[in-house]
Amino acid sequence: MAQCSDRLPIALSMGDPAGIGPETILKAFALHAADMQGVCVIGNFSVMQRQQAYLSAHLRSAIQCHKVIAPADALQLPTGHVPVINVTTDADIQTGRVTAAAGRMAADAVSWAARAVLRNEFSALVTAPLHKKALSLAGVDFPGHTEMLQALSAEHLGLPVAKVPVRMMLSSPGLRVVLVSIHVSLRQAIDAVTTDNVLQTLDIIHRSWPSLCGRNPRIWVAGLNPHAGEEGLFGLEEIQVIAPAVTRARVLGIQVQGPFPPDTVFMQARKARGDDAPDVVVAMYHDQGLIPVKFLGIEHGVNQTLGLPFVRTSPDHGTAFDIAGQGLADPRSLLAAVRAARGQ
Repeated sequence: MAQCSDRLPIALSMGDPAGIGPETILKAFALHAADMQGVCVIGNFSVMQRQQAYLSAHLRSAIQCHKVIAPADALQLPTGHVPVINVTTDADIQTGRVTAAAGRMAADAVSWAARAVLRNEFSALVTAPLHKKALSLAGVDFPGHTEMLQALSAEHLGLPVAKVPVRMMLSSPGLRVVLVSIHVSLRQAIDAVTTDNVLQTLDIIHRSWPSLCGRNPRIWVAGLNPHAGEEGLFGLEEIQVIAPAVTRARVLGIQVQGPFPPDTVFMQARKARGDDAPDVVVAMYHDQGLIPVKFLGIEHGVNQTLGLPFVRTSPDHGTAFDIAGQGLADPRSLLAAVRAARGQ
């Protein structure tokens, strides 16, 4: 994973224009100008302008959207100006509605931004939330950001997608979780708990961590079954699949322990102190890992993709169509994602 450079701007894809992405972006610029300095919005200028006009009555700080052409132009704008690179075709977007037009606009922004980051025009990519149904309606053959960015990276590197394995890491204060599988059904997720997949997850974390924290990580691994299988009474995956992966990882020099009972491992990870504390917990499937992270406070959560050839972070919330266009969106998770992209 590449490190984020302060000499280049950070790309921030707009997200689904019918959701809260544009609102959280503008609120972040208005309320936390220092944190957003050098961040460049990639998306649709008309959408951002309309959102800015609506929010102007609700914000104590004046902001103005400013169309820029080159990424470097974002570094030249004074406080109060929101740099926007327009990369999508205008469309009739209805706030709070799932549409193909909104899905296409969001996907085009992500694709353009990712390719620009891969060309080293930006130091990192922060992504505002997409809506998976809108992507599908637009004919986008990816369920979310992670898979799309993996495919774009593989294309850039001239490699098959399978040769660019990635993992999703979710962070909230006091807890980081990496997932073995991401956006698949629960039945498919259980099938994905293989020794090779668990070992690959551990290896990706181990290789990514020095660029994040300057040292090798301490990793705990959750089991799959209740009580981590209770020595085989409630399932054999811990004995036959997960423990062998942990053993093989240790031979490779990875600092890892487990598998631990999944109903307590996240709590114990937060309580641990000093050298006993893990940097990250590996969860076997999506909801096993995301529920504890989001319970701790979605407003501070950050989603980061490990294994990409660039830094990518995202707020840990969705498009929130139910509150879109009402001025209620909270920008704190987006701000946390920007800070994480800078390594803060």
